[in-house]
Amino acid sequence: MTKLLDRAIEAARELPAEMQDEIAGILLRLMGEDDGAVYQLTPEEEADLEEADREIERGEIATEEEVRAMWAKYGL
Repeated sequence: MTKLLDRAIEAARELPAEMQDEIAGILLRLMGEDDGAVYQLTPEEEADLEEADREIERGEIATEEEVRAMWAKYGL
């Protein structure tokens, strides 16, 4: 297990049981292991993803410096 995932799980242990179950369900769905159910994007999420693909095609991507700044902003 990576250190980041281990940190996330440790933090989740402090949450109420209901929230822990919600997080567990999300993880299982993302991995396709929740009765075969895979996370389904909302129409808004699909539109955002399509726009992101177009931005990448146009070369509109973040620089390494911008990515580092974003990670630093969230303490990662």
